[in-house]
Amino acid sequence: MGELAAERLQKLMAAAGLCSRRQAETLLRQGLVQVNGALAQLGDRADPASDRISVRGQALAARPEPMLLLVNKPVGVLCTCRDPRGRPTVLELLPAELRQGRGLHPVGRLDADSRGALLLSNQGDLTLRLSHPRYGHRKTYRVWVEGRPSAQALARWAAGVPLDGQPSQPVGLRLIQQTSQQASQATELELVMGEGRNRQIRRTAALLGHPVLDLQRWAIGSLRLADLPEGGWRRLDHQEWQALKFPS
Repeated sequence: MGELAAERLQKLMAAAGLCSRRQAETLLRQGLVQVNGALAQLGDRADPASDRISVRGQALAARPEPMLLLVNKPVGVLCTCRDPRGRPTVLELLPAELRQGRGLHPVGRLDADSRGALLLSNQGDLTLRLSHPRYGHRKTYRVWVEGRPSAQALARWAAGVPLDGQPSQPVGLRLIQQTSQQASQATELELVMGEGRNRQIRRTAALLGHPVLDLQRWAIGSLRLADLPEGGWRRLDHQEWQALKFPS
């Protein structure tokens, strides 16, 4: 194997769109990866141009063309590549030629009851950079909640409401509008967050006594939905890609 061109196997597997680096490490530990017919170990390197790499007995696919897509996910669509119960997934929003052999997978998550901006990538390194909190990608949400939260409740939310006994980061919060109908009062808020714990917005709103009625992720970093229709998608250009990789 060529020393200069050789890369760690977990990096090659992630770059091929097979799985994340962490999942690749698990496959290596389980003895499911071979290089040139020999069992590979965690830390081994290979050159995809000259070495035969197989995972679970199947040849590792050639590294796909790098892709990063923005999708406007509708409510009811799952952020997964496949669902054993047959429920709709984000990949089904794409044309057939992008669903197979491209290694596209969701970057992060957006629960089934929520809608809005979601990224799809086939690059493991990029997925890590875009989804890990330490890289500073803040996300913007537009949220309708029941009732009219008091100034004290909004201040608590902005300060960060603890969940499961763990502190939460402060939230950028702005009140946009409130409905005036007495029978069905509701409030629209804009939230800017640097963390994304499981159903964090919905759980926080419920704890404050104002359950979520509608939740839309409007932006990821500087990338906004703008006029992208619900259920639609578009490929990001180089400038957008770089802005997400290296946020200011």
